[in-house]
Amino acid sequence: MELRDKNVLIVGFERTGEALCRFLLDRGARVRVTEKKDAAALGDKVRAFAEQGVLFETGGHRPESFLGADLIVPSPGVPPLAGILAAREKGVPVVSEIELAYLFLRGKIVGITGSNGKSTTTALVYNILRDAGFKARLAGNIGTPLVSFVEKSRDDEIYVTEISSFQLEYTERFTPAVAAVLNVSENHIDWHGTFENYFGAKKKLVLRQGPDGVAVLNRDDPLAWNLAGEAASRVYGFSRKRRLARGAFVEDGWVVVRDGEPERVLRASRVPLPGAHNLENVLAAALIGRLLGVPAPTLGRSILAFRGLEHRLEDVLRVGGVRFVNDSKATTVDATLKALASFDRPIVLILGGRGKGGDFSPLRKEVRRRVRSVVLVGEAADKIEAALGGVVPVARVSTYRDVVRTAFEKAARGDVVLLAPACTSWDMFKNFEERGRTYKSEVRRLAAGLRKKGAKA
Repeated sequence: MELRDKNVLIVGFERTGEALCRFLLDRGARVRVTEKKDAAALGDKVRAFAEQGVLFETGGHRPESFLGADLIVPSPGVPPLAGILAAREKGVPVVSEIELAYLFLRGKIVGITGSNGKSTTTALVYNILRDAGFKARLAGNIGTPLVSFVEKSRDDEIYVTEISSFQLEYTERFTPAVAAVLNVSENHIDWHGTFENYFGAKKKLVLRQGPDGVAVLNRDDPLAWNLAGEAASRVYGFSRKRRLARGAFVEDGWVVVRDGEPERVLRASRVPLPGAHNLENVLAAALIGRLLGVPAPTLGRSILAFRGLEHRLEDVLRVGGVRFVNDSKATTVDATLKALASFDRPIVLILGGRGKGGDFSPLRKEVRRRVRSVVLVGEAADKIEAALGGVVPVARVSTYRDVVRTAFEKAARGDVVLLAPACTSWDMFKNFEERGRTYKSEVRRLAAGLRKKGAKA
């Protein structure tokens, strides 16, 4: 793709937008950024890019900017704006950052997607490859934008990339060497409009691969595994529930990888991450590592050393005999269900935030079974309470200080207070990280207050 002297419009100026500006300027493009935030909210970085010739429109989007572009690159998460749709109808190409990177990048891409578990699996695969001596780079939603690596990319590098449905929506040629679909459940319906559209974007990761590609699919997830029948690539499965002829599975208490003779990696009981869903993530990561040439003993050592990511079933503190856990990344109903299944103690569950257009009623059964009380906060509180239908006591609060204090009051010694909100954070916070850190800060504040009063925290 020739970019010199092309009018390229970047939609959204966060981390990916900045990376795109650098990439496009290096290739002689005429760059314009359109951003809904006002200039003051974007900080000093705007000035530096403006001095290099980037034009900024802030505080909203002008229709003529979209229609006058030769190429449009939306940042991940930017919704299908009217300007984008109108430009596409007029024949203006719209591509995601990963598509642009793919056209110029040297090296091998491992693309990992799924409704849940992407970040954990991506980070674990990266650690496995790095520990084995590979020239691995962490890219995509969890790391550095893929396009940032283009300039210095080499043929012997592997880019382990977390990929969202937003990014896949605007791809036409993006094809990783290894494509993993971890699971598929209702997510981002507010963005894609329908589940079919959402799943259609996910499918692209696998269905563009040819015979030289490798697809890693969850054998226990019917939607993910159905892609095996459509794929032209070599398909490997991973499963907690069955032995596979080719893939990764659990047998006699061991994590096993198999592409020919079975190889034991480590005992499943030694996997350091809690929950059945994390065992699935480990199976997927071990399989990807083995397919890329990492020996089974090295896989085992890397998995044992991996301690997970912040905001994913993260232990915070024990306060007064109550265990506080931060799973702020659980932004879907399915992720919340997986979090609930990770504990064998009564739970006080914190739910709420901004919904994604999905149905909260699937929470009812597990909430009735596992949860002592629910604390609700945020925009979706009314909808969640209606969906739960009174199966457990519910408390409504408006701040995260009250979230933590109320949850502690509702908990008994030995209980788990679990932040697994089944919603995005965007009604109250910039992102799920800010929400999780606020939660942890309030837990520490609670503990400090109890110590000050002489109570046992």
